[in-house]
Amino acid sequence: MSEPPDIVDAAVDAALILAAEGTWRDVSLRQIAQKAEISLVDLFVRANGKEGLLDALAARLDDAALATAATSSQDVHDRLFDATMARIEAMEPYRAALLSIYQGAAAFTLAPRLPRTARAVLEAAGINATPPRLIAMTLVWARTAQVWRDDTGALNRTMAEIDLRLKQMRERLGKIGAGF
Repeated sequence: MSEPPDIVDAAVDAALILAAEGTWRDVSLRQIAQKAEISLVDLFVRANGKEGLLDALAARLDDAALATAATSSQDVHDRLFDATMARIEAMEPYRAALLSIYQGAAAFTLAPRLPRTARAVLEAAGINATPPRLIAMTLVWARTAQVWRDDTGALNRTMAEIDLRLKQMRERLGKIGAGF
C-alpha cells in the first residue's frame, strides 16, 4: 500500500496547474484544495495562504540546486553555474505557471524567497554563505530569474547572464575581501 501524497505537495502541484491555466491573482486557496482533492481545513492548517505554497514550491525547486552539491574539485565558478542552472532547469517544466505567479504576485511577496535560493546555490557549490556572499548571490539570482522570464528556447540568454553575473560577483567580492 503506497503512502498518500503530502498535502502541501499535492496543493503545490494543484496550484501550479491552476496558475498555468489562468491568472495566479485569481486562484484561491479553496480552488487549490479542490483541485488537489484535499480538505481546505487540512490545507489551511499546513499552509494558510498561497504564500505558504510558494514557500513550499521554492523549497522544492531549491532542492534541485542542492542536489548538485559539489563533490568534485571543479572551479568555484563552474560549481555555482551548475547549481544555478539546476535551479533554472527545475523551473522549466513549470514555466507557464511560474510566469503567471510572477505576473500575479506582488514583488514584496516574491522577494523574500530570493535569499533562500541564493543560499541553496552557494551551499550546493560548497561556499560558505557569509552575509556579503549571500547578498551578492541574491542579486545574481534575482537578475537570473528576471532574464529567464523573457528567455525562451535553449536558455542561451539565461546561461550567458549567469556566467556574466557570477564573474562580476567573484570580482567584486574579491575587492572587498569577501571572495572565495
